[in-house]
Amino acid sequence: MSGVGVGIGQRPDTPGQKAVKVLWTGVWLVFLGAPVRDLLTAGHGPVALVLGWAGLAVFVVGYTLLIFRTGHGGRSEVVLGSLAALAAESTALVLAFGEAWLVLFVYVAIASGAALPPRAARWSIPAASALMAGLALAVPGSAERLVLPLLVPALLGGFAMTGVRELIRTTIALREARATVAQLAANEERLRLARDLHDLLGHSLSLITLKSELAGRMLPDHPDRAAQQVTDIEQVSRQALVDVREAVTGYRRARLATELAGARVALTAAGVSFELPSAPAPADGPPEASEEALAWALREAVTNVVRHSGARHCAVELLHRGTPDGPVLELSVRDDGSGRPGSAPGNGLTGLAERLERAGGTLETGGVRRGFLLVARVPAGPGPA
Repeated sequence: MSGVGVGIGQRPDTPGQKAVKVLWTGVWLVFLGAPVRDLLTAGHGPVALVLGWAGLAVFVVGYTLLIFRTGHGGRSEVVLGSLAALAAESTALVLAFGEAWLVLFVYVAIASGAALPPRAARWSIPAASALMAGLALAVPGSAERLVLPLLVPALLGGFAMTGVRELIRTTIALREARATVAQLAANEERLRLARDLHDLLGHSLSLITLKSELAGRMLPDHPDRAAQQVTDIEQVSRQALVDVREAVTGYRRARLATELAGARVALTAAGVSFELPSAPAPADGPPEASEEALAWALREAVTNVVRHSGARHCAVELLHRGTPDGPVLELSVRDDGSGRPGSAPGNGLTGLAERLERAGGTLETGGVRRGFLLVARVPAGPGPA
């Protein structure tokens, strides 16, 4: 992921991403205002102030490091030791400075939920909350005023962080699974290509090799029979060339789903806001010739929007309509640009009209009140109206 943004489930890798996560973690430290106010206004002695500020600084650093482990692996023993150290330091600060420092246990509970696995956090969060409640009972006058206002945030915040941790883990697993599926699809496509090439060329090349050997042996004594073998070789090679061209045409055939995805990328890159439909399901899709013609129409229309129209918005609509001549699939592309498609006769739209006509479809273009409208229609198979 480029830039400095860090999404859920993404570990910060660059210095910018790490800085963003540190800042996001640091925002919540604003609730340490009670201990800071206690140090500034309670009239502690010089030694107590030094120890108090030093203890608060060590706590903040330890808490930040534990929160920063969210989404990372690590030994639970090390995390538990760090949490125990934070809890011990919080206990000492509460006993030394009073009730204002009980808020530190809220951070201990949240760090437990963020850094520990759920099974361990299930025990550590209530333990930190219970320790805070016990200290509140030990500090005179703080039990009634502080136990519930701090106990509820500690429990809710800690268990909420376990949910965030699980969400991060699930998101990472989902991204890895999607990458694996994409790799498997690419491998399957390569295998399909290898099988098709073997089926297309294996027999033809073997036959060409065999006839070439026969022609070579016949040439000195039977030139007429050798010439016949050469003629057969020419016919086989021409047929193999035709088969390869047909196969390549099938691989390169324009698909509506692919062109919709390409239109999204092109319009986004050009800074044009857009409305795009989803591709039709394969079971309800049009015949191959109609789909290919419609895909070319979408490509031509989007190219004109990006290159020539100066539009700020483009709306693409894909409809299944019933007509007296049978069902048709209608593609309309409307933009709010200058209204000029930028295509001279014989290029662009003219070629597109010819392609649609060969598929049994029609093309309508023209300027509208604000912008340009292209409507392409092709025969469609049975589907919903």
